[in-house]
Amino acid sequence: MRFTFCPLFSGSSGNALFIGAGDTRILIDAGMTGKAIEGALREINVLPETLNGIAVTHEHSDHVKGVGIISRKYHVPIYANERTWNAMARTIGEIHPANRRVFEDENDFYIGDLALHPFPIPHDAADPVGYRVYYGGRSAATATDMGYARKSVLKALAGVDVLLLESNHDPELLRLNPHYSLYLKQRILSNHGHLSNQASAEALLELLDTGVREVLLGHLSGENNTPELAMQTHTDILSRAGVRIGEDLHLGLAWRDRVSKKFEIE
Repeated sequence: MRFTFCPLFSGSSGNALFIGAGDTRILIDAGMTGKAIEGALREINVLPETLNGIAVTHEHSDHVKGVGIISRKYHVPIYANERTWNAMARTIGEIHPANRRVFEDENDFYIGDLALHPFPIPHDAADPVGYRVYYGGRSAATATDMGYARKSVLKALAGVDVLLLESNHDPELLRLNPHYSLYLKQRILSNHGHLSNQASAEALLELLDTGVREVLLGHLSGENNTPELAMQTHTDILSRAGVRIGEDLHLGLAWRDRVSKKFEIE
């Protein structure tokens, strides 16, 4: 198998990312129902029973809703740090001890043919991480659910071949949203909340200097953002800095409710 990278779902209603290479197939998060994840995997011609692991970023339900179901049904190991295991225990239910795998942040570990590097991200969870996944000299990464793109995160993402990067909200849409409490708005806008369109574009400007060229914007809010606004904000900020979208950078979207573009990394 080639090095394959494909977001199955990306948004506040649920997240799951498929990565496969060699004889190894994994999910990063499984935040939809088991049935939805099974359907999305079959859509990209992957049988759920061939999964070798699920790597969890953090314990929020939009990232772990289907983790326990998939693990129990197909005997799939779950990988998370200790604090995340403790925080998600009730949500995911009983897991067979053989399928409970614990890693330490910033220490690489292997799932079959894939090497995973978990790096800390700033978010209001027990011990949240992003992942950079390596295979055959190439790498792909996911970095969502973070209040800001701190230097250590940018360093962990430097030069990655394909990146799923959060572009959660437009601050003005969030400010004017009558359905969100002041507390929730402050939480999203905080340094442990979610990355705005503007902050995402500014992070990309720094990552471009490291060689990043393929990016999908993900975890878009259904109420405080639109795909068009996310793309337009990035295009405006990057273009003003002299970046040619489509030449210097290939920019796309990861969809909330359906399978996104599948990358085959050569």
